[in-house]
Amino acid sequence: MTYIAHISEDKRIHLLDNHLKCTAELASQFAAVFGAAQWGYLCGLWHDLGKYSEPFQRMIKAAHDMMDDATNSAYKVNHSTAGALWAIKKFGPLGRIFSYPIAGHHAGLADWQADETGNAALSVRLKENKLLELATKETIPPEILDKTLPDEKPPKGADPAFWIRMLFSCLVDADFLDTESFFEKDKARLRGQYQNINQLLILFNKFMDQKTIQAKDTHVNRLRKIILERCVEKAQEPSGIYTLTVPTGGGKTLSSMAFALHHASIYNKKRIIYVIPYVSIIEQTTDQFNEIFGDAVVEHHSNLETDELDESATKMRLACENWDAPIIVTTAVQFFESLFASRTSRSRKLHNIADAVVVLDEVQLLPPEFLKPILRTLEELRKYYGVTMLLSTATQPAFIPQPSFNFDGLKDTHEIISSPLQLHKEMKRVRVEILKSLDEIVEWEELIEHLKNYPTVLCIVNRRDDCRKLWQMMPEDTFHLSALMCGAHRSQSIAEIKRRLQEGIPTRVISTQLVEAGVDFDFPVVFRALCGLDSVAQAAGRCNREGLLKEGQVCVFRPPTEPPVGHLRHAAGLGKRLLEKESLDLIAPEQFSKYFQELYWLQGERLDQHGILADLRDGELRFSYRTAAWKFKMIDDRKQAPVIVAYGEGAELIEELTRRKPDRYLMRKLQRYIVNLPRYLHNKLVNEGAIRLIHEDIYIQGHSAMYDDKIGFCADRSAVYAPDDLIV
Repeated sequence: MTYIAHISEDKRIHLLDNHLKCTAELASQFAAVFGAAQWGYLCGLWHDLGKYSEPFQRMIKAAHDMMDDATNSAYKVNHSTAGALWAIKKFGPLGRIFSYPIAGHHAGLADWQADETGNAALSVRLKENKLLELATKETIPPEILDKTLPDEKPPKGADPAFWIRMLFSCLVDADFLDTESFFEKDKARLRGQYQNINQLLILFNKFMDQKTIQAKDTHVNRLRKIILERCVEKAQEPSGIYTLTVPTGGGKTLSSMAFALHHASIYNKKRIIYVIPYVSIIEQTTDQFNEIFGDAVVEHHSNLETDELDESATKMRLACENWDAPIIVTTAVQFFESLFASRTSRSRKLHNIADAVVVLDEVQLLPPEFLKPILRTLEELRKYYGVTMLLSTATQPAFIPQPSFNFDGLKDTHEIISSPLQLHKEMKRVRVEILKSLDEIVEWEELIEHLKNYPTVLCIVNRRDDCRKLWQMMPEDTFHLSALMCGAHRSQSIAEIKRRLQEGIPTRVISTQLVEAGVDFDFPVVFRALCGLDSVAQAAGRCNREGLLKEGQVCVFRPPTEPPVGHLRHAAGLGKRLLEKESLDLIAPEQFSKYFQELYWLQGERLDQHGILADLRDGELRFSYRTAAWKFKMIDDRKQAPVIVAYGEGAELIEELTRRKPDRYLMRKLQRYIVNLPRYLHNKLVNEGAIRLIHEDIYIQGHSAMYDDKIGFCADRSAVYAPDDLIV
């Protein structure tokens, strides 16, 4: 009998034996990178055993009109559980290592227990013995069924839950790729075909040589050259976790890429993954890398726009699926949520992190509530998956293990800069001062009088409502920046502010902290509302960035409002204590070591606030993958909800959305016109008609007054209509 895995629209048949063997070969190839080739092979070989069953074969033939009698052909047949059951039958409890990936290769990694997920739990599915009986009744080739337990052993000390997750990634990607090669040969041919790391290194060195020739001979540029040379030198050292502690404006982006490329070239690393904290700043980095490397750079984040009809864009989209490209630029949310995901689409790329160089930019912004699970995973990648990490920031967090409060941290990190303190002194371009005692509140009216003294000034506050209120009290030509502006709006405003600064046009800006990572402003004076010490230093990085002034001025003040409850308020309280201490330099590197140690001590068990580590630890392989994935949300969509706004092209796209159903291309373009609101406010505005549901889970602003071209989304205008909105 001929057993079928897939049937194309033109009735071509993908033989099941062939699909299993090809998937096994691919999964084996992927898993070999971390020493698990045999395990990957068996995952691939057994993942679709359920397709041998008569009910599945009847179903697939009936679905393609290839049966004379299609009566009693099931609409849907569970084909993923049989292989999971076969692994248990062959290997007992150790078979669970195969059961998680095989049972989840469509539905995702499951919880073992049924407490949270009911019948979707693996322990429940492994009771469906009838599914295995139906498959093994058929004539399955012995070379597929009769296999022994692999003699490869997982590395001693490796986390079994993460090892299974990586096998799952290998299987899912292999299954997708083999299926794609059957259905869409043209698409499959677009994958890969990138320049290799050594070729990219040549391009990079050529770019940097030209940049050096064109650079002005300034003190800051001479220091940037020294930092770059130090990164290239340190890249020759073995794989591990490195830190790059360089003051803002020190050229960390290009220097960190220099380290990554040279290290990858010397140690044959497969790719470079550059992780950026926010979507709002990813374009700046990607544009620079595209200028150097062309289409070898794959940008992966929620705001990515691609034209599905363009071959190069299709190639980028394909590489986003599994990160099969030499340079990936992504966000911290995409990177870390994928490492804890249970869904196939998010997990598929994980195996391609193995044997890579990962650069974590602005690493101090890792969320404290997930810090322990994150650091545990970074250690796992370093020790057992050949990953070299580079943690880059001006304000290096204290990840040194602290047994006194059960903080494992990161072991054996290596600093690239021989003396961060000396570099800090040489790059010091600002003076940080306290506007007045931090026990005294500076009212907005008083602050405005100070700001008016400077024709060009940046003021950073902690809250979006503070930003709007202060902006409304400022002179008319003041700029506003906050997350209540959609991405397209923010990008346009930032570009205009940069242009004015470069041309010496007086420019005042009121902003939230979104400017403190990756936005290369250069103001002579910066005011900063009381906050954590790391944020003070990041604010200082927007002041006298190029060192063209003798000294920039940074003023810290206590605003009339408190920072949001939680981490930001704890950080501000600790920052206040450290800023009030007598110190010649309030933002020297040693200050951050004290600051982060105390901050993490204050957080204590809240560094794994949701108990994720406990979900993924069990001596009998009873893990809660789906529950852990549900908990690990760096941006919690349960607490906020999006609305599409009519800014610029957004108005035309909304109009298009009203005429037709959303597709992938349209939704990607609309991502640039989304504002996220607290869910309680979102619900309130929906009830008032200020936000309208247009398709399932897709909301648009209800009338034009809701979005202002200067300050963004205005929730308080829900009852205010522009005249055009009232025309019948």
